[in-house]
Amino acid sequence: MKIAIIGSGLSGLACADHLVAARHEVCLFDKARGPGGRMSTRRMDTAAGQVSFDHGAQYFTARDPAFQTVVKQWQESGAAALWTAAGPEAWVGMPTMNTPIKALAARHDVAWSVRIDGLVKQANGWQLQSEGHIIEALFDTVILAIPAEQAASLLEPWESEFQALAEDTVSAPCWTLMLAFADPIKTGKATFRDDRVIGWAARNSDKPGRTGPDSWVIQASPDWSIEHLEDRQEQVVTALSGGFADLLGFSLHDPLVASAHRWRYARSGKTSHSALYNSDMKIGVCGDWLIGPRVECAWLSGTALAKMVLA
Repeated sequence: MKIAIIGSGLSGLACADHLVAARHEVCLFDKARGPGGRMSTRRMDTAAGQVSFDHGAQYFTARDPAFQTVVKQWQESGAAALWTAAGPEAWVGMPTMNTPIKALAARHDVAWSVRIDGLVKQANGWQLQSEGHIIEALFDTVILAIPAEQAASLLEPWESEFQALAEDTVSAPCWTLMLAFADPIKTGKATFRDDRVIGWAARNSDKPGRTGPDSWVIQASPDWSIEHLEDRQEQVVTALSGGFADLLGFSLHDPLVASAHRWRYARSGKTSHSALYNSDMKIGVCGDWLIGPRVECAWLSGTALAKMVLA
């Protein structure tokens, strides 16, 4: 079959891996400029050198035996390493969180900077619509590997049960603050968790393989992010910088970098399904939002959907 996968995060790439291994032709489409999704890394130039921030997922665990095998391969290739500051089972991409995703994406045909905003069902397959224009290629099967809210919009005309499930499985947003300092912050801790304002704060430069100035990723709690979802970026920088200073117990010196990023679909919901596939319509859905808000769940869902398609 010729299969289109919308979304090239971990779930879409895991699905593509299995389908290509079974000799199907897979084309992926992603609205981003490059690989990463919520495992993205942001790089910035400063007066003290380039600094990087893993501003999405902070680490991941591997509990399923099949995913453990994959992570072991990443470790052996130098693409992942344990980060014990976050826990004995915490893994990170190395030297950046998106390194494993970049390696996976390099094996596939991915069209970047292409936003799919509609599906068109033809008598002999599917076509994709991007910014109002129909992409000429015809696909036997279409797979949505995107957040629930985005999947619901594309599913609505074609699969009402899948659409309703996606619509009911909402994600929690997250405001993320990125700070870098010429002089390292003097604290004996690399991570902070579960404050009323700050849900997570970590010294990103403490992770294995990182270089450059002292860098921190500070993620607001879900409640705070919801309350301040539509705030301006500069307001969020000021508020979360103050919250982080309160957490540390002392004032912050002037940063080299102070930038905020809003993740509207940061922490996924959860359903009783591992993946969804309508074999008559030849349309499928995968993503962490079906299983739970962990990186591993994205891989498990994509793998589960590939098995449904192959069956």
